[in-house]
Amino acid sequence: MSIDFLKERGTPLDRQRMTWREMVREPISKLDNDAFTRVRIILMNGIEQHMNRFLHAFARVRGDLQGPLAQIRRIEHHQQTAVNWLLGADHSPLETTIGFEQVAIEVTAAIAQAEPDPYLAQVHRFGLLEDFDHMYRFSALMDRLEGKDANNILQSYTDVLPGRPTMVEHRDPADDLRTPYDAATADPLSKLHAITILAGENQTRDYYMTIGPMFADPLARQLYAEIASIEEQHVTQYESIIDPNETWLEKWVLHEMCEVYNYYSCMSTETDPRVKALWTQFLDYELGHLHFVMDLYRRIEKKDPEVLLPKKMPSPMPYTSQRAFVRKTLVDEVDYRAVGPKIGALPDTDASLAYREDLHAHGVPSEQIAQGYRFVAGTELVAKTNGGAGKGAEVRS
Repeated sequence: MSIDFLKERGTPLDRQRMTWREMVREPISKLDNDAFTRVRIILMNGIEQHMNRFLHAFARVRGDLQGPLAQIRRIEHHQQTAVNWLLGADHSPLETTIGFEQVAIEVTAAIAQAEPDPYLAQVHRFGLLEDFDHMYRFSALMDRLEGKDANNILQSYTDVLPGRPTMVEHRDPADDLRTPYDAATADPLSKLHAITILAGENQTRDYYMTIGPMFADPLARQLYAEIASIEEQHVTQYESIIDPNETWLEKWVLHEMCEVYNYYSCMSTETDPRVKALWTQFLDYELGHLHFVMDLYRRIEKKDPEVLLPKKMPSPMPYTSQRAFVRKTLVDEVDYRAVGPKIGALPDTDASLAYREDLHAHGVPSEQIAQGYRFVAGTELVAKTNGGAGKGAEVRS
């Protein structure tokens, strides 16, 4: 189903109210629900979290807009609550981590294929292979700590294989800065992609920084610290591709359109009727926000906001397994490196080599956790039935 987002104004702001019971709904099951329902939940929580962060920052520089910003922000906060609370308590922190990495892999792969700008598509593919390796390292940690098979969460949609080794992903900050798109000429879809990926990476960094210290295992604590540092690099990379010359109001319009587009994509692809109803409700809410902000933009900047937006709703993002694309990218680009804004078959800069040497002086957690580890698809139940030597379906060689 397609929508005309320029004509459909959605739910009026004064009707966007929820009770606590409406916010805190029955959560999904980690085993009974399709894995991509969890992918959508984690993604949309990240996008809502990113919007809250953006609107707070905006309020600190525009006192005249603090009222409208607070009004929208409160609704967005309650939407995030409803989305985030869909994750069930049956997920351990490590299982949720595996879910986060599945989001990073599958969403980034989908965006990389839909991205109209070749340079930006390359940036997305570069980040994809790093998140792919994080999945492998965290799967090894799950085997070590919980004796569980990551595939119980992934449901065979996403491979567990080494990607670009995490130990070589650490770069000097200058080598994480990319060339931004030109707001005047860039395809609006490129802008929506950039906001989407930035939101997801920012959420992942925050999550790892929050739960990393909660582990007792010293190597687990170090692994979360190491990969959280890469997520900070990814936030740096993805925010650097956004034109810094966009006005705050221009960015606000684009952020609202990003939410409209992603809720539309979730609604179009969701298989759980109960969760689909929530995506539909929040799509209507976000259409209301979009038109509210477009009206502000017209009144304050005296410009037509429709110029910033796609002429029609883009095709829904395909929240499905991107295995074939990921495998091809892995073969073609696993050895790529970043040198300033350039990405390709390039040698690391001296600054990045020196940076890594300092970080790794006392060992590399991502390498230590994966020593002797090999993932084999299956379940821990099968492994135990076959003798129980291997934890989960992962085999240690």
